[in-house]
Amino acid sequence: MPAPAMEPRLAWWRRTGQWIARYFRDQDPTFWIAFTPALALAALLFVRSPASNYIFDEQEALLANPYVNAKNIPFWEVFKRDFWGLLPERTIGSYRPIPNIIWRLLWNLSKLPWLHHWVNVVLHAVNGALIASLALSLTRRRDVSWLVGGAFVISAVTTEAVTGVVGIADVLGGLGVLLALAALRLPLWGMPLGVFVALSFGLFSKESVIVAVPLVGFAALIWAPAFHPGRPLRFVRAALALGAAVAALVAYTYFRRKFFPVALPADLAQPLAATEPMGKRALHSFMRWFQQPRLPKDPINNPLVTADFPHRVAGALRVYFRGLGQVVFPWSLSGDYSFPQEPAPPRVLFPESVLGGLAMAAPPLASLVIWLRAWRAERRSRRQGEVDPASTLWPSLLVAVGLMWIPIAYFPHSNIPVLLPTVRAERFWYLPVVGTSLVIGAAFAFAIARTRTRFRRVAVVMIACFFGFQGLKARWHALDYTSDLTFWRATQRASPNSAKAHLNYSVMIGAHEGNLPKRLEVNAEAKRLAPQWPMAHVYYGDTLCRMNQPDEAWPHYQTGFELGPNDPNLLALGLQCLWDKKAITARHDQLTEMAERHPGTWLAYFATEIVQRGEEHGGIEKKYRPRGYDEGPKKD
Repeated sequence: MPAPAMEPRLAWWRRTGQWIARYFRDQDPTFWIAFTPALALAALLFVRSPASNYIFDEQEALLANPYVNAKNIPFWEVFKRDFWGLLPERTIGSYRPIPNIIWRLLWNLSKLPWLHHWVNVVLHAVNGALIASLALSLTRRRDVSWLVGGAFVISAVTTEAVTGVVGIADVLGGLGVLLALAALRLPLWGMPLGVFVALSFGLFSKESVIVAVPLVGFAALIWAPAFHPGRPLRFVRAALALGAAVAALVAYTYFRRKFFPVALPADLAQPLAATEPMGKRALHSFMRWFQQPRLPKDPINNPLVTADFPHRVAGALRVYFRGLGQVVFPWSLSGDYSFPQEPAPPRVLFPESVLGGLAMAAPPLASLVIWLRAWRAERRSRRQGEVDPASTLWPSLLVAVGLMWIPIAYFPHSNIPVLLPTVRAERFWYLPVVGTSLVIGAAFAFAIARTRTRFRRVAVVMIACFFGFQGLKARWHALDYTSDLTFWRATQRASPNSAKAHLNYSVMIGAHEGNLPKRLEVNAEAKRLAPQWPMAHVYYGDTLCRMNQPDEAWPHYQTGFELGPNDPNLLALGLQCLWDKKAITARHDQLTEMAERHPGTWLAYFATEIVQRGEEHGGIEKKYRPRGYDEGPKKD
């Protein structure tokens, strides 16, 4: 009898494809099961070149951070310094000890940016696995859980936080919040402690995690029947979760006030009058208790600082609407949106401000309606004898929390309650993406489950297109983080109306390519976009000076000096170049006149010093010359 014919061996790629399909189809995405594909996907999308350098604000965060790279500062002094390693008298309030601890430990292992960046990638994968396992606990459905986790990991708008080293604060803050949500699964006796520890971790990573205080309580209220179907005790669990979250905030603020005392700005030093609106007084009192120091108010980085409150809100709503659109459809991603890319609006009511207002107000209202309907349906199901009614109400559980989550998680970054140093940044969306992932994952799974068979393929194709486009944009944007030159070239293209993007790109052209005529051309566009920005004029003059044209450079220097008489970096940059080109002597009278017009300023001091003591110091004293004088200061 002849032996049976052996089946042909499948090609390796087909065997791999079958194994991957079985992995997702046959296994529940518990944390460890979900972590492996999450890490693989995060590495594929967000890992940048091993040869990449520290770029943009990574240089300030690590290279210039005295705590991270100085051996003479005790390890535990981390609680006395801010995110940038600065002491309280120089801070803007970024009190984040945990990222600094991690950075210092990594710095002792390796000074390569690639290692620091890889930590972000791994932490992002951890967050993706956490949200997938949370969805599994809520829905008991593999498809929903994989879709929710995938939507979070692949979200292109998180690229800045994951690929950029400085984004570790956002990623760690997100980890703390997701751990707090995971703690809601614990028994009643252990849940408050879990929430407290997790949120404390998040707050010591990034202060904006305070938004999770009400959100965790809300999630505990809605998710109690799913996590604990036998005895949900929803209101008890919500109260305990909220109490633990508030306790974490109080503990964080206590440490912040005790070990990192800051001087309050003038507008916070005194309580508001009783005639002021209650909401304004409440926010004012909170900021006094929180000890929020003065935040920079640079109209270039945040044009909304020049607007009155109604126009500021209108501009903030426009930014929110554009950012939300970016989460769903990231057609363009940029590392900078400064003036005039996002200018203060000329009017209060216009399409984007109205749509932004609706996008901020409607989701919480819809969330409450969805939850109330689900609550009624759950009670009805229990009366009919169903053991686990929450299992049939999973879309409501995810969507209700997700819709409430999006606007509230973004609100501290909205420039509505407090004016921030930055008008818009994609890293602000890292925590809100938790909400969008819950909504998107639930919507996709619901569409597949409820779509007729003949249309199901269409739904699958649409989902594949969504994930594919998100992945391509994430990978494309991650490649921008190779060097300062590639980063600012990409930013200048993505934000063509940003004067800062053009200026920084011009500086990088000079530093990396040595092409001064092209640097001058790009710099001219920055000067055109922001004619009142001193840096644009000084750097234009600096380029001419480096091209051995000090006489042509002087009018631009003069304009920049007059516009920014208290910017020592800019003043030192320009005056030193003029000294090196032996063009100071002919300007003695003009410098003296400028000093007389601006008494008590850095301009008066430098102008007088270089006229009287220039020979002694070789121009400007070395201690005042900007860091990296060859290309000037890298000002954020």
